[in-house]
Amino acid sequence: MRRYGKNPDEDDIRVRPNRKGNRPRTNIRPKHEDAIEGMVLTVDRGRLTCLVDDRVVMAMKARELGRKAAVVGDRVGIVGDLSGEKDTLARIVRIEERKSVLRRTADDDDPYERVVVANADQLAIVTALADPEPRPRLIDRCIVAAYDGGLTPLLVLTKSDLASPDELLEKYGALGIPHIVTTRDEFVDGVAAERVHEHLKGRTTVFVGHSGVGKTTLVNALVPKNRRRSTGVVNAVTGRGRHTTTSALALPLAAEEGGWVIDTPGVRSFGLHHVNPSRVILAFPDLVPGTEGCPRACSHDEPDCALDDWVAGGHADPARLYSLRRLLSTRERREGD
Repeated sequence: MRRYGKNPDEDDIRVRPNRKGNRPRTNIRPKHEDAIEGMVLTVDRGRLTCLVDDRVVMAMKARELGRKAAVVGDRVGIVGDLSGEKDTLARIVRIEERKSVLRRTADDDDPYERVVVANADQLAIVTALADPEPRPRLIDRCIVAAYDGGLTPLLVLTKSDLASPDELLEKYGALGIPHIVTTRDEFVDGVAAERVHEHLKGRTTVFVGHSGVGKTTLVNALVPKNRRRSTGVVNAVTGRGRHTTTSALALPLAAEEGGWVIDTPGVRSFGLHHVNPSRVILAFPDLVPGTEGCPRACSHDEPDCALDDWVAGGHADPARLYSLRRLLSTRERREGD
């Protein structure tokens, strides 16, 4: 231990320099009360395109946010250069609380969930009735993800001139999901876009669907001033389309109507590892009261489930319970089973 004389002064006391600089460490983070709110429009390799008032601003996530990532649809606090001029870069310092999230995992065995879009109101599930063939299991999974995340599902069925929609609509009839049925000619003359447009006013709608179903063609027709990108072609042999959308992108509808369209990359699978049955059942208000007698952590598809007695007592339509259990079972079965 170093000893000093009877009257040490400041020259006698040696201070070990801080290797990382002389600034003292602190856990206090700036509040950024001057941050301006913006909306994330798209994310590309760490750069986020945001709408701030009437300007498009490029930004990056501030280091203080740690692992928390901003996604399309997020409302964020932004500081720095907000001019929107070329080669300027602002910082996202805050991510506001989300009112809804569309999430998925890469596979059912993958515990890492990915938030695809935040703050959307509606999930438009686009599927062709033929060329390529519909994939009901994928539709089920998208519906479950919508219910789990607090979004309202909407079915958009294309190419009804090639196959009847009756069988598919009967499958989802008990769920009461709104639907739109279109033909290929209606895509060409704009009737399909007009019909879908009626469900979008004043809402933020995410469009999902596997390649070749006409999703991006439809988005281009809905927001012609902001065409997404060129559309793909369906292979006549395999019935598979070429992916034309590589990242999620939010596009505004006409200002007088309000609302946003969010186009997403074509999905090949929709993992549901993260889904909690207690969140999904909230989309079935007629069944929720019947769960009061369920055992703890009930999957709602086991011998002691109280929903069987609830339905048997005439409190809900048996078809609704069947639909709930069919949707929840998709968590246990892989796409294509």
